[in-house]
Amino acid sequence: MGEFVNVERGDDGVAVVRLDRPKMNALSTALLAELSAAAADLTANPPGAVVIWGGERIFAAGAEISEFGGPDEAREIGGKFRDALDAIAAIPRATIAAVNGYALGGGCELALACDFRVAADNTKFGQPEILLGIIPGGGGTQRLARLVGPSRAKDMILTGRQVAADEALRMGLADRVVDADDVLNEACTWASALAKGAVVGQALAKAAIDRGLDGPLADGLSIEQDLFVEVFKTNDARTGVESFLQNGPGKAKFAGS
Repeated sequence: MGEFVNVERGDDGVAVVRLDRPKMNALSTALLAELSAAAADLTANPPGAVVIWGGERIFAAGAEISEFGGPDEAREIGGKFRDALDAIAAIPRATIAAVNGYALGGGCELALACDFRVAADNTKFGQPEILLGIIPGGGGTQRLARLVGPSRAKDMILTGRQVAADEALRMGLADRVVDADDVLNEACTWASALAKGAVVGQALAKAAIDRGLDGPLADGLSIEQDLFVEVFKTNDARTGVESFLQNGPGKAKFAGS
């Protein structure tokens, strides 16, 4: 448990990472350092799945603006964001952002670093950096464009406008939209279902997708082939194939190894 980031691992295999920096969960360099440490622990000792939550009122309103200055400060802050959000994205398990309220600037970028996003019906996503005369520095120009396409990303980033939950769902920025009171439960239920699956295989599939997006199709197909071979070294692959042959699809009980 840190000052601003708390990780709770449940009996169902789900780890909940809670941001708690009143009033707006601003992502200060101290919070980002704690987030990096939490992600490193979740990578070294992975649970079944991960949920990142900012609380009932707000996910995260963005970076700590009081830490901004000139280019030297920008380089330091950008590096902290890169380290923390790359570490979240690299966790070898499914990650779900449970988003209540605002996810703006760095908060939106944190949600983008997760595999999935469950949003409250009153959520607002946005990259408003341009309204300060600057641009996103925590992956917004890259992860947002890969998720919703370059045109929609440019619309959000160049105008700084906020996107409501229903529009976020239509454009693929949000994966599920539920009542505000149900966000954490929905995310944890989804994560719990994933945690019961072949989590090592999930990790390899996630790696194939993420690494494949970084290069041409031919390279991605080669990555997939290599990881396809790798997954057959797991106990879950043997269990899954044997269960299918004996009992049909969808009945395997995986051990996560």
